[in-house]
Order: sequence, then structure tokens, then C-alpha cells
Amino acid sequence: MAHTSRLEEYLAEKRRLVDKALDDMLPAEHNEPVLLHQAMRYSVFAGGKRLRPILAIASAETVGGDSKSVLPLVVAIECIHTYSLIHDDLPAMDNDDLRRGRLTAHRMYGEAVAILAGDALLTFAF
Repeated sequence: MAHTSRLEEYLAEKRRLVDKALDDMLPAEHNEPVLLHQAMRYSVFAGGKRLRPILAIASAETVGGDSKSVLPLVVAIECIHTYSLIHDDLPAMDNDDLRRGRLTAHRMYGEAVAILAGDALLTFAF
């Protein structure tokens, strides 16, 4: 049980770190173009375990790096992952209405804005 508790604590701590980095680095919702930035943030903060960025942090820590030094990388990883989810949900692909119990980006903001939000996240990652 002690190992599970330590692992759960580690994952929760790193998830908070990743979420804060995403919040700090992504354009604020009130920045122009407002609708695009709202859609980007809506999709990025739709939930999820953040396992991809946490694995990148753990990899850096394993070789002696610290988690803060890889935050730009982990934000990029999560932006690319979210882009792929937005585009996968589009009508031309899976045409999903819900992701993680919430309306998908194209159901919330329309197909055109969802496409742009996904493209913006992919471009932002680079």
C-alpha cells in the first residue's frame, strides 16, 4: 500500500505541475482571438491523467534533470495530444459528441473553430 500511495502522490503532484505550466504558457481566454483561445483551453483542460507529460518529467528526473527544466517540452506534448483528440472527434473522423463526459470542441464551438483550435495547439507546441 505504501508504494501505491507514493505513486498516487507523485502523479497528483506532477499533474498539478503540468496543469499550472499549461495555464501559464497557453494564451489566456481573454486574449484575441477570444473564441479560439477559449476553445484551445476548453480542450486542454477537459481532464485527463497527463500521463504523457508525467512520463517525460519522470524520464528527466531519472537522468538527473529536474521537472521544471522540461516544462516547455511537457506542455508541447500535451498540446500535441490534445490537438490529436480534437481532430479525432471531428465529424469527418469519429464524429464524437462527448469526450471525458463533456461536449467535444466541435460540438461546443463549431467545426471550424475546433479545427483551428487543434491546429493552433499543434503549432503552439512547436
